[in-house]
Amino acid sequence: MENESVINKGPAPILPDRVGRLNELAYNLWWGWHPRARELFRMLDYPLWRMSSHNPVKQLRKIDPDRLQAAADDPIFINLYDSVMSAFDCDMTDGESWFTARYPERLSGAIAFFSAEFAIHNSLPIYAGGLGVLAGDICKEASDLGLPLVGVGLMYPQGYFCQHISPDGWQEEILRHLNFEEAPIDHVLSPQGKRTLAQVQLGDRSVSIGVWVARVGRVNLYLLDTDIEENAPEDRKLANRLYATEGELRIQQEIILGVGGVRVLRALGIEPAIWHANEGHTAFMMLERVREEVEKGATFAEATEKVRVNTVFTTHTPLSAGHDIFPVQLVENYFRSYWGLLEIDSEAFLKLGREGSTDDQDFNMTALALRMADRRNAVSQLHGEVARRMWHGLWPESQEAAVPISHVTNGVHMPSWIAPELVQLYDKYLGLDWVKKRDDPELWQRVLDIPNDEFWTVRQTLKNKLTSIILERAQRCWAHFEPTAQQVTAMGGLLHPECLTIGFVRRFAEYKRPALIFKDLERLKRIVKDPWRPVQIVFAGKSHPADTQSKLLLQQVYTMASDPDFQGRIAFVEDYDMHVAHYLTQGVDVWLNTPRRLNEACGTSGMKAALNGVPHLSVRDGWWYEGYNGNNGWAIGDGSGVANPDAEDKKDAEALYRLLEEEIVPLYYDRDRSGVPNGWISVAKEAISSTATIFGTRRMLKEYTERMYLKGA
Repeated sequence: MENESVINKGPAPILPDRVGRLNELAYNLWWGWHPRARELFRMLDYPLWRMSSHNPVKQLRKIDPDRLQAAADDPIFINLYDSVMSAFDCDMTDGESWFTARYPERLSGAIAFFSAEFAIHNSLPIYAGGLGVLAGDICKEASDLGLPLVGVGLMYPQGYFCQHISPDGWQEEILRHLNFEEAPIDHVLSPQGKRTLAQVQLGDRSVSIGVWVARVGRVNLYLLDTDIEENAPEDRKLANRLYATEGELRIQQEIILGVGGVRVLRALGIEPAIWHANEGHTAFMMLERVREEVEKGATFAEATEKVRVNTVFTTHTPLSAGHDIFPVQLVENYFRSYWGLLEIDSEAFLKLGREGSTDDQDFNMTALALRMADRRNAVSQLHGEVARRMWHGLWPESQEAAVPISHVTNGVHMPSWIAPELVQLYDKYLGLDWVKKRDDPELWQRVLDIPNDEFWTVRQTLKNKLTSIILERAQRCWAHFEPTAQQVTAMGGLLHPECLTIGFVRRFAEYKRPALIFKDLERLKRIVKDPWRPVQIVFAGKSHPADTQSKLLLQQVYTMASDPDFQGRIAFVEDYDMHVAHYLTQGVDVWLNTPRRLNEACGTSGMKAALNGVPHLSVRDGWWYEGYNGNNGWAIGDGSGVANPDAEDKKDAEALYRLLEEEIVPLYYDRDRSGVPNGWISVAKEAISSTATIFGTRRMLKEYTERMYLKGA
């Protein structure tokens, strides 16, 4: 039972009685994946809806009261309002959800899902990329399935960063503070009406923790915050930024998230049956629960075993740089008084975070989490193999194949990522109940029966929307400074909606090889500048602020986009976020992915694109190792590895160019008399039908429930 009281951050807008629940709806992010709820706010005031970046809290705080009254008097609006609120109430109280119907008595409490970031909607920008998007999709799907999940994360009022590209192509990071009054979140107060719900010890000082709550359908997402009046000024800023680059600030944030997160749940009266740690950032949560058991009288060994039994850990990266590793001295500074509470000495404590049996001088958070969890998983079949090899040192007595790390392949929350235009098409040909049946394989075979001309019309509409939004963003940049012709070109000012459009959209990092397609410039120019069969490539993504190498790669791509010799066929979309992600995953024709083999854990952006009829063009790594069937996209290379990176780049670039020249471009421009590319549409439909069931969060969360959660209950 949750023991909380919630207050809004400021005075709510005064609404006419007939539409008095609009504010309640706005403060539950349920509207973010329900088209009719979004349509309700669009109908209320469409220009303001767009100006608010589809944020109903901001919209309602700025709307003209006369507009609200007009809506309350409009029978068409009222019919939609009543329908949406009825659906909302049904979802919030439905006792016939998948979980309650199938496992009514199996869990004694909630599933506590800890993650360093959550991406629910652009109105709450506390995410950096794929890890956060996955966590957000899990919350939404848990609500849909009736899974009793609560999320625990940090409130980052400055978020990650806003990206600006300078005239010379260098990424500049701009920090903007979240306007709490316009965000779909509320304070959580203690029963005594106080903001402080818990405290943690950071070295020689105590830091108080407050909490915000974001409602995600039936799921509560609790976001921890140290900006409390009783904290010292420097401590009030501890959680300002996501993924702080300074090691000391990073460990402080992870203590607040892990140790503080457990204490906050206790203060709220939430007693989880299962604890799920999403990546190593959250691993201190496990130690705090061990401390609780030791305080009750258990030995460290007994407490550890009890914690392991109901702990799930998911690792997300095969790259060493993706794991949090702290110097031993830093760990000692912050846990010197803590290991005594566990009734162990410093050596035993530090050993928990060693990668192997050697005397490492670093403390690895992933190693800690792997040791402290009973059920561990990677995020794709291939990543599972890599993870077992990578962490074999923790179980040296086992054969590599027997290392106890399984896999649950990631998925995406379908209602959040499918374009509204395709939703209408699916309603027409799959049935109005397709959303509830979305993990039924037979359902998606009906996609193949959608008339090609109707399917093509929708696909062209989505590409027109994409080129329009890119042009609009370029125009906004024009309003703030006087760009050169090259900058306008680089922003996408010359993109054409009838051109075959390839998207390379993801975090910029060396292993993702964003510049691979530029390996042979003259060959690429011949491909993109073909007067009869032109190609354009849209890039978007952010580099980590501390990753100079990836910033140089981004600069290289931007320089190519500025080159007049490409005739505007290369573009870089600045400040990639969830809002523009929808347009890109829905609007390009091909989704390009070129990681070095065995370096990509999963890569869920390609799943989002495939659901929208955008075929994947990728190295067979991550999810594409499982997803490629020969008819639903294209695989770069034969899947064999090359030891030398330069040789690998050369081999993959050659395969990429050949696919474009001989298969992809000809297929796209092969049209019938009506201008419809029937062969291309066959690939696009197969992309949908082959991925929708397997690579959705519905399949993923059912798998987590049956293989991970219920076994620990």
